[in-house]
Amino acid sequence: MRDSFIETTAILVDGGFYRRRAFNLFGDKSPEQRANELVEYCRRHLTYGQDSPCSHLYRIFYYDCPPIAGNLYHPLLQKPINMGKTDTFKWSSEFLRALASKRKVAIRLGELQEGESGYRLKDKIVKRLCRNEMSFSDLKESDFELNIVQKGVDMRIGLDIASIAQKRLATQIVLIAGDSDFVPAAKYARREGIDFVLDPMWQVVRPDLNEHVDGLRSCVAKTPDPSKERLHVDYCESAK
Repeated sequence: MRDSFIETTAILVDGGFYRRRAFNLFGDKSPEQRANELVEYCRRHLTYGQDSPCSHLYRIFYYDCPPIAGNLYHPLLQKPINMGKTDTFKWSSEFLRALASKRKVAIRLGELQEGESGYRLKDKIVKRLCRNEMSFSDLKESDFELNIVQKGVDMRIGLDIASIAQKRLATQIVLIAGDSDFVPAAKYARREGIDFVLDPMWQVVRPDLNEHVDGLRSCVAKTPDPSKERLHVDYCESAK
């Protein structure tokens, strides 16, 4: 029976998703702090039940793309921005270096699609414009956000899920992601006997995803108080 032995857990992290959710849940942090936070967050999945033995960590896989260093045109400023000289590039580069230095962390980088990336209006600003609550002359630089288009990240996640399952490198896979196209890989892993858990960090996921995972588990309080942030097992809440 599964309870009679210690699980070996592989944790796969969709980097872009994690950074967005972590910013909303835990606030702004330095690159080193965010890297430490990510590793600690992943390790919560190893001790998620008071009556369950601690799981053994196989490895944390982090999937992202390298920070963009080329020029991107800003429609409001009507000029190209040298991304390699921005705070965003500096933060992302330092974050990846900090994460790469962590024990049992493997970084998988996809490819940037610079020609398809650029600045776009934030969704809330688009809604205000459509409701005539503001005009185009009211737009500010802060109303825009970077839209970085990646290639190969989902593919690498799927390949690693399949490889881990086929080679029996772990008995459990935890995927920290939103509605990525991971269902075929998850179904394959489950057929191979892997316990497949999705952690959406309380982001709403499609109801039909329950059919293709063995559990939903978010290892953070649903409405955490950043001033009292704890990294404890009681923050792992299972939805299935």
